[in-house]
Amino acid sequence: MKRTIIKIDEEKCNGCGLCVQGCHEGALQLIDGKAVMISDLYCDGLGACIGECPVGAIELEKREAEPYSEEAVMERIAPKGEQVILAHLRHLKEHGEIELVKQGVDYLKRHNITVNLQSLHQEKKLGCGCPGSMARELKPVTKAVPVACAGNSELRQWPVQLHLLNPQAGYFQGANVLLASDCSAFAAGNFHERFLKGKILAIACPKLDHNTDSYVDKIRSMIDDAKIDTLTVLIMEVPCCGGLLQMALKAREMATRNIPIKRIVLSVEGEVKSEDWI
Repeated sequence: MKRTIIKIDEEKCNGCGLCVQGCHEGALQLIDGKAVMISDLYCDGLGACIGECPVGAIELEKREAEPYSEEAVMERIAPKGEQVILAHLRHLKEHGEIELVKQGVDYLKRHNITVNLQSLHQEKKLGCGCPGSMARELKPVTKAVPVACAGNSELRQWPVQLHLLNPQAGYFQGANVLLASDCSAFAAGNFHERFLKGKILAIACPKLDHNTDSYVDKIRSMIDDAKIDTLTVLIMEVPCCGGLLQMALKAREMATRNIPIKRIVLSVEGEVKSEDWI
């Protein structure tokens, strides 16, 4: 597919590191005094890092980008040396992409590229400096709770905000996805058991979030690239919430696959007003 992605001019880059701090997805790291895109996988193309660059070394370019291929990425970064390769593999590991790490290591073996992988097994702080944005697949935790208390969490991954989500993350592959408005979990007391159980979660607010155009492409990528099975859109009865459903429908229209979309509308009291497949 053709998508917008950042491009770094290594000649202009002075290694200040401000762009690394501005990259919430952790796609950038400083290697040997230069800003380096460690993986296209986590570049959302929004250009948050551009405003951080004092020397104008970063720009956006639109180019053809196939659904993420570890083979292609390794081929691109291998000539840059061991430190870049290790940073890339560590980046994947920190974001929970263990299968992609295995593919990267297999590439090194097949091409007889010698890299000391010992540091890959050591704990490292995220290059983005924001542990809260690290992708994680969560295991259900079952606890005995009093009847008066809430039930167990059904959340299966982190993060959940659509701006932070990578639509090609492993937990999206073939998944049933719940796209919920920010307010819905607060209105529905049984949100986890009734709506979230067995699904991967994405939350968004069509009224308050910025750059919601990127949401449409992320949902489309979930449909085409991650090949999600179904999409449930949970919204409130207030008019502005309808924008979330329109994004989902537009994404399906743009996608090459056609998947079932369920619309669930909640009242402000948390009751289900309507539920149907569209």
